[in-house]
Amino acid sequence: MVVQSKHFLNTSPSLVLDSLEGLCAINTHLALDPIHRVVYLADQDRSKVALLCGGGSGHEPSHSGFVGQGCLTAAVCGNVFASPSAGQVRRAIDLIDNETGTIIVVKNYTGDVLNFGLAKEEYAARHPDKADRVKFVIVGDDVAVGRTQGSIVGRRGLAGVCLVYKIAGALAQAGASVNEVYDVAQYVSSRLGTIGVGLDHCHVPGTAVPDIHLGVDELEIGLGIHNESGHSRISPVPPLNELIPTLLEMITSTTDQERSFVPFKNDGTDRVVLLVNNLGGLSELELGGVVAEVRRALDKSGIKIMRLLSGSFMTSLNMPGFSITMLLLPAANDTGTPSADLILSLLDDSTNTPGWKWSSRSVPKPTSISSPLPTATHAKAWSASLKAPDIDQFNSAVARACRALITAEPEITRMDNIAGDGDCGLTLKGGATAVLEALNENSISGNDVLGSVITISRIAEDAMGGTSGALYSIFFSALAQALAKSSSSIATQEVWCTALEAALVRLCTYTRARPPSRTLVDPLAAFIGALSSGLAAAVVAAGEAAEGTKDMEAKAGRSAYVDSIKLKAERVADPGAWGVKVVVEALAQ
Repeated sequence: MVVQSKHFLNTSPSLVLDSLEGLCAINTHLALDPIHRVVYLADQDRSKVALLCGGGSGHEPSHSGFVGQGCLTAAVCGNVFASPSAGQVRRAIDLIDNETGTIIVVKNYTGDVLNFGLAKEEYAARHPDKADRVKFVIVGDDVAVGRTQGSIVGRRGLAGVCLVYKIAGALAQAGASVNEVYDVAQYVSSRLGTIGVGLDHCHVPGTAVPDIHLGVDELEIGLGIHNESGHSRISPVPPLNELIPTLLEMITSTTDQERSFVPFKNDGTDRVVLLVNNLGGLSELELGGVVAEVRRALDKSGIKIMRLLSGSFMTSLNMPGFSITMLLLPAANDTGTPSADLILSLLDDSTNTPGWKWSSRSVPKPTSISSPLPTATHAKAWSASLKAPDIDQFNSAVARACRALITAEPEITRMDNIAGDGDCGLTLKGGATAVLEALNENSISGNDVLGSVITISRIAEDAMGGTSGALYSIFFSALAQALAKSSSSIATQEVWCTALEAALVRLCTYTRARPPSRTLVDPLAAFIGALSSGLAAAVVAAGEAAEGTKDMEAKAGRSAYVDSIKLKAERVADPGAWGVKVVVEALAQ
């Protein structure tokens, strides 16, 4: 099948900003920060909870198209299929800052979780009095990713997140507290199931014309919205009345141990909100046929549709395909949950959100053959009250660790060429070089341990970037928060132990990697866990954990996508884990 590879644009790099300017020109209640590519409500009611979302562009109308009264307050837009940076997200949080609270909603993709999470943690570090009023919701609704495959990373976020936007946004508009909005958003997220299907992958503007992915009479079930390969392929393309029941079974089954994510009863009492989503390249004629067939299949199964929505909500550029999302409503006798009536009323509430499609706001009738810019809050300066027991020793240790990473770059790069995408060594070298410069400029010093940790966190974000930079920056940002709570004026081993343990716990809220996972978390957790027994013991534990990744099957990180047989045959350590080993060994010299 031929993929559309021609596009109307000025240049590929300018396309995202040009599109956002067009969106705001059409919808005059929206404002745009062009530098950070943040779309936000021009006239925000700051007495109410704000909702922030975002992610890579190419999914329009998500994410920017869901900014409006009764939905999102702001959206942050990255490049096509690429997460926005934490700096962009920080700007968005400041633009919608308020005294009531902010809910950040992201799809379950590593880049989004890390960069939005990093921005949240940095905001909390700068505004500890508001830290509890910024909540984080991660939505993963893809049932194509089974429990075994997604045991660490979890389900991907698809079109179901749009229902979370609308329901949580309407509740916030009604004046609910930040905790009330957060609880409902979490509940709705837990009741979502989505499955996508496509006739081919999409084409990213500015890239080479791809080889043909699928045959002329072949489709793919469970493909991702970033051109990720799917769960299975079928040839020849079956008629809808054969395809749709297969797709619905993946959402509603309670016997498939890999995909029974949503607690359907399948006894005739289930009630759902149905969303049929155009992935970008499907004609309205075909989409209407899909809706009709899904409706017939659900009627036959006894599942009652309480609301039906259809259209382009979460696209994948020009992908010729669709996805089906079902939100399972609570039963009448369920306790401790929001009521079905409340959820439906929030979906039905009026909104001026451009991406929210028209719906009848009622139960579908039986089928028949005939019928008649605000200013950002300034950060408070940190007090330089926490000092190292030996300032010169602290500074020397930091310098040693940086020089060791720079020296180890070729070996780490070699490892990552086998186990990843080849950039880990250069990423760590870039961060180490920037830390050395800050040390020489006295921006990092044992005279101000807390300020030094904050500086390292920012360097990790700016000089490293990507997944590694976000992981390190989140960890050091969390470490700074923990150190700030210490009543001691000296950064003793006990102070470090307590703070490092807290930072590891916080880091683990943004990554599902747990030892043993063949990631940097392995030696990091080993080091922190053994530190109470002394630095020497902690270094040994970290080294053993890093060495152990050579014979370990990857459960998270980029190595999870590399053939495990090849990794074991090469006996190459995880490059991120090796970087941690290099750092702690240099610190202890």
